[in-house]
Amino acid sequence: MERTLQVAESEATTTADIAKTDNNGNDRARTGGPVSLFSEEEARGFRKRWEQVQTEFVDEPRASVEKADELVASTIKRLAEVFADERTRLEHEWAQGENMSTEDLRQALRKYRSFFDRMLAV
Repeated sequence: MERTLQVAESEATTTADIAKTDNNGNDRARTGGPVSLFSEEEARGFRKRWEQVQTEFVDEPRASVEKADELVASTIKRLAEVFADERTRLEHEWAQGENMSTEDLRQALRKYRSFFDRMLAV
């Protein structure tokens, strides 16, 4: 009975751990939530391009809207690449063999949970 209780407590802790961590295993309370999908530099580049689009609107409204459409399209394309790369990385981590421990699989599930949360936060 005591062993069953320990296993149940361990599983409860595991579920709580999965909900509280990002895809790098970091505690979300310390990081402030899910991690950005883009690097700071890449996000800064997208924002700079957006500011240029807005600035150009006064002189060339149609061209500005066309550039906005292109920027959104390229951002969506990059986002799809980021998602695909992240999924591939996660898959390679756990699919390397049949002899993964339960702890390894728990860590993999934590990372998938964080990735899933990041996708839904977009």
